[in-house]
Amino acid sequence: MSMNNKQLAMVMAVVVLLSGWAAGVTVQVVQHPPWGNPSTPWEEATADEPGALARLASEGLFDETIARLMDRAHISALSAVIVQGDQVKWQRGYGLYDRANEKEAAPDTIFLVASISKTVTATAVMQLQEQGLLSLDDDVNLYLPFSLRNPHHPQEPITLRMLLAHQSGLATDPSSLWGTGMPCIPGTLEVRGYPLPFLGDYLVPGGVQYRPEVWTTDAPGEQGHYANFGFGVLGLVVERVSGLSFEQYCREHIFAPLDMPDSSFFLQGVEINRTAIPYQYAGGVYAPLLHYDMLHYPAGGLRTTVVDLSHFLVAHMNGGMYAGERLLGPGSVEAMHTEQYPGGDYGLGFQLWGSGEGAEVGHTGGLFGVTTKMVFRPADGLGLILFTNAGPYDLQGLIVFSLIEQLMWWKATGNPGELQMSSVENAALKNWHLMENGKVQEGDRLSLPEVLREVMDTRFGQP
Repeated sequence: MSMNNKQLAMVMAVVVLLSGWAAGVTVQVVQHPPWGNPSTPWEEATADEPGALARLASEGLFDETIARLMDRAHISALSAVIVQGDQVKWQRGYGLYDRANEKEAAPDTIFLVASISKTVTATAVMQLQEQGLLSLDDDVNLYLPFSLRNPHHPQEPITLRMLLAHQSGLATDPSSLWGTGMPCIPGTLEVRGYPLPFLGDYLVPGGVQYRPEVWTTDAPGEQGHYANFGFGVLGLVVERVSGLSFEQYCREHIFAPLDMPDSSFFLQGVEINRTAIPYQYAGGVYAPLLHYDMLHYPAGGLRTTVVDLSHFLVAHMNGGMYAGERLLGPGSVEAMHTEQYPGGDYGLGFQLWGSGEGAEVGHTGGLFGVTTKMVFRPADGLGLILFTNAGPYDLQGLIVFSLIEQLMWWKATGNPGELQMSSVENAALKNWHLMENGKVQEGDRLSLPEVLREVMDTRFGQP
């Protein structure tokens, strides 16, 4: 579809925010993303074209805009779903999930979702608490065959609640051990020795895999540290309390009741021909990565579709109910979506953003060839799920992902405010942690206006 001058101007309003940050910005501190005060063209464009945003969908430009932004960020495939109340309102796939075989992404394409997995693991733990088989404030050692203690605070118990809220004293996974903090293994490989004896060997002083860096000096409950291996421990707890493997427990108690047939923590548990290949773009080429599993899969190994996961999201948006099936009681759901420790911005397996009418609940995920997000807004009963097969490798990719998220919110609400500069900036701030393993480092210089020029000159056609 070609664009006339007016349509092109409107799409420029959609992407002009990419020019709203000054060229040559120096990155100083990771906690404060490298952009300054937004300039005015975005706000002026939306004000001058009050009907343009509505035409974005009706004239088919919404899909084209998504596709062009994906192209700019080298995202090969994207699947998305919008949930309203207890129903799926909209779903779509974009791009190619298997470039060699030209397979197009769809809502039933299977993606690795990385840390969204934690919400499922936390749900399993909460189910066991509802059954009276454990308590969140129990010492985790009641359920382990080894003693889990921070060696800096050997007398302080670590509770299940602390592990669920990243307050155990375990360190954010040391890059010196794994490179990324998320050990990957070939998806076709059957691994023996995990979770036992590996977790004990890795986390307990004197173990053959132990390094002191796995622990901080903070006492349990004192300070938050995003520790993937804490969720590995929780997966082991689920196994030992339930008497089932973690995968089998989730299949019987979460996936089956919620009608999630295309969900598994292992590559071999899903249909590989419908599974998105992870890609890394380099040197002008989309390089396919090997399908991989996570060693500590309860923290990041889930594969699923946006359709499957929408059922899980609906349950969490509706007090634990999906299509007449009860996943959890409303009290458990509310606790999971509530901050557990002051300033932690984390519930029980769920990330929390904002407060009041602007509150959002969900989780992001980022790995090699993976950027994902599941989020809902309690105030208006709307939720989004976005899966891609591209990693969060650079700042401009992060901005594009955040812009696509806001475009989806606009698609859901029709409210132009979703696409204001401040809204997109807030989305990028919320997603900033996805850049932890990206290429933005102190001293890097970024010229974001070049993004706009490149998009407009070469990707959106001629008037």
